[in-house]
Amino acid sequence: MAINKNHEFEDIDGIKCAIVEKNVTPERVQFLTSLLSFNEYQVVVAASPAPKADVPDAPIVAPTTFTVGVTDLTFNPTNSVFGRSLKTTDGHIVTLSYWQQKDTLSDDTIPYFEHK
Repeated sequence: MAINKNHEFEDIDGIKCAIVEKNVTPERVQFLTSLLSFNEYQVVVAASPAPKADVPDAPIVAPTTFTVGVTDLTFNPTNSVFGRSLKTTDGHIVTLSYWQQKDTLSDDTIPYFEHK
């Protein structure tokens, strides 16, 4: 997951976007879309490009992955999670474990460096 990437920009379906994550599953797309939309970001999702084939005549089987971006070019996933600027639908601060979908509930009372 792209929590440690630099701030990336890309055109998604003709819209300039700050990239949230690339090559994500449909389930992850649903999670990110609902979370970011709740935090009032306009989310743009597009299918990831097919991988390049090493052999020119080989059939390309494209995995079903997606690129997720937001139209707010100041958005950075790392800054948003560690800066505690995102909230869950139940009003808690989004933690790293919640962002990575390791926890189903965001427990913002435990610092991320103490989380086991």
